[in-house]
Amino acid sequence: MRDHDTALHRPGPRLTTKETAELLGVKPETVYAYVSRGLLSSRREPGGRASTFEAKEVEALARRNRREAAGGQGSGGDLSVRTRITLIERDRYYFRGVDAVELALEHSYEEVAEWLWTGGLTPGVTFTAPEGTVKVARRAVDALSEHASPVDRLRVAAVAMAAEDPLRFDLSEAAVLSTARILIPTLVAALPRNGHDHREDAESPLARRLWGRLTGRPADEASLRVLDTALALLADHDLAASTLAVRVAASARAHAYATVSAGLGVLEGPLHGAASGLAHRMLLDVLDQGTAVPVIAEELRAGRRVPGLGHRLYPGEDPRARVLFELLEQVPGAESALLAARDVVATTARHTPLHANVDLALAVFTASCGMPATAGETIFAVARTAGWIAHALEEYGERPLRMRPSGHYVGPRPPQPLPE
Repeated sequence: MRDHDTALHRPGPRLTTKETAELLGVKPETVYAYVSRGLLSSRREPGGRASTFEAKEVEALARRNRREAAGGQGSGGDLSVRTRITLIERDRYYFRGVDAVELALEHSYEEVAEWLWTGGLTPGVTFTAPEGTVKVARRAVDALSEHASPVDRLRVAAVAMAAEDPLRFDLSEAAVLSTARILIPTLVAALPRNGHDHREDAESPLARRLWGRLTGRPADEASLRVLDTALALLADHDLAASTLAVRVAASARAHAYATVSAGLGVLEGPLHGAASGLAHRMLLDVLDQGTAVPVIAEELRAGRRVPGLGHRLYPGEDPRARVLFELLEQVPGAESALLAARDVVATTARHTPLHANVDLALAVFTASCGMPATAGETIFAVARTAGWIAHALEEYGERPLRMRPSGHYVGPRPPQPLPE
């Protein structure tokens, strides 16, 4: 109930901010997060400086929170979490109510990240990292085995940054946003370079800086456009497995570096961030064979799903794939990989009509630009860091430890004898 509605109901006992926080089991500053989300109404008393809250309304919210903690909405019981960040419906998705595809086509990755975090656009924003922070992250990453995966390197860089940041436990919005704007460019800068593009500098758009970590080929504007758009499109996608891990960590009040590290750990799964690498290898096989038929047959014979096809959230076309395929038409040298991808879709459509998903589009891009199979996973990880930060910020405003479901024990009932 909003402030201007208070005259419409009978006045009742009111609580101070401290009393409200104690009843809800949160910090006083979190009380105002409830107000901003419309879950509580506040009123400034005549002649007073502090706001007060209606006791009945606070008690009702406290009861609802207790129900959630016992297994209701948002506790993990039904894996449903209130969020204002991303909506997916009818083969489209939206960032804070705005079509995500339109945002990605009109704005840079950094601008889309700011939109996810703050709900405001900052034209021309660029993320930069202090030289000292980059050196710390690079030293840690350089100590890894040459066989370390890109996600291994990103996770180690995040941990190294955290160890050097004495303010990492400050979970205020301003502090977390400051961390995010340094964290993302440092993750990119910590990756080993594959090329010598002298046009890159610390003030370059993030896509250009990332390009030199993915391939040794010179950057062209059409390819950079695809990369920047892919980063923006992949910035968030509702409660994917890695994002859920981030929210669980944030619910326990882990700092921003730790929440991102949690997301990176889950991302390595072959059903998540690594899926584009499988599609990349499949496309190379199709290009080598000259047709998708034997390649698809071998995938199915081995009992594997054909990578890059279908998406559980999109019965129809994956909007991210559609946009990237359109942009890839302008990329020099992408024609062969695009034809191979279409061959894969057409071959599988004989029995199972599935649309291409964003993993197949990423595979076309990485295969066309001389990138390794792991490049798609790297793009995915860097891009999704923006969404993880947005979800961590949102979760910090919720009741602590609400993402703690109860186990349903199905083992032998105690007491059992001690094992011999």
